[in-house]
Amino acid sequence: METASYSGKRVFAAACAGMAVFGVVMLALGSIMEPLKARVPQAYSLPQYLSIGLLAGTLLFGPVVDKSGYKWMTIGAAVAALAGLLGLSGFTSMSLLVPSMLLLGLGGGILNGLTNALVSDISDDTTRSPRLSLLGAFYCIGALLWTVACALIKDYKIPLAAAAAVTLAFIIFFILTDFPKAKQQENVSYLDSLRLMGKPVLLLFALILFFESGFEGISCNYLQPYLVANGFPVSAATFCLTMYTVGMFAGRLALTWFASRTSDLRMLVTYLEVALAGCILMHYAKGNSFVPYLAITFIGFGCGATFPVVLSRLGEAFSAKTGSAVSAAMFIALSGQTAFNHFTGRIFSGGSISLYPALMVVAVAMMLLLLPHVAVNAAWRRGGTAPPQQD
Repeated sequence: METASYSGKRVFAAACAGMAVFGVVMLALGSIMEPLKARVPQAYSLPQYLSIGLLAGTLLFGPVVDKSGYKWMTIGAAVAALAGLLGLSGFTSMSLLVPSMLLLGLGGGILNGLTNALVSDISDDTTRSPRLSLLGAFYCIGALLWTVACALIKDYKIPLAAAAAVTLAFIIFFILTDFPKAKQQENVSYLDSLRLMGKPVLLLFALILFFESGFEGISCNYLQPYLVANGFPVSAATFCLTMYTVGMFAGRLALTWFASRTSDLRMLVTYLEVALAGCILMHYAKGNSFVPYLAITFIGFGCGATFPVVLSRLGEAFSAKTGSAVSAAMFIALSGQTAFNHFTGRIFSGGSISLYPALMVVAVAMMLLLLPHVAVNAAWRRGGTAPPQQD
């Protein structure tokens, strides 16, 4: 691990800043959709363009950082996200909002994958998982601050302007920060990410993230209409989303404590069991009661472990091409979110809203079924490491 040319603490701080921006990107549209729709009637179609940008950014960053390093890709991604935020604030024409959403998604997708790969690269086997857990907590911080600001300030342009100003400050910080140099100068291409998808270990890692990302996506995007259909006021249903973020934040902070006391496999199973309990509780969310608040907090907590732990193991197994490996896995993960969102949307449009908790249970059950196979193939064990994968 290279340590002479950069400050590990400063680089980690830069990664946390980038992840906080991604937290804002993911909830940027959902938190302002209704007032935006009052100005732009076609606003409901914008999330699909955000998803396209996210997928493109996720696939793009890996080979670039492996070949050229992290610094300029980090700056470029933050600039794209900044442009998207400014466009969302200033435009009311779909012809301008669509490219703004593509830029916002592109920047967010790059920052999400890049920051995870960066933290994995600057960490050793003992610090990688705790650092990735803390990195994930900054996603929650960004998302929570954004949702609270939008709840308190009626004019959505003010929170957008504040988020843009903070992003600009982060860009200046990135410019002034020395990042790790590229590992490879040659023989890295986008075909590497496609080849890595064929490796059994990476495919198993990515399948876990496929269902985790899908589970997280439908937990956030369809909770409000489900609760409203079951008799909840819109304000109460919206507040439940905040409890999801609080639950995930608590889950990621608790990872460090769990990591020193049990195996990664046992820890993941425990977290998913908490999420499963939340899904079952969600079935009983009728009327304006405390049950959905408890259920979504459990679900958020249960979502707190999968990405940090799996990406930590992925970084160990593919240490020579961390960027390409994370890029490939994240692309498959976000494909899962896109697929789950699409399928759930069709179910809701067909009037089968009551199936929502069952679909969430299916996603968690698939992860629980896959985990033993991942553990065997990746040699997970307490204190152990994943075997390095060869080209």
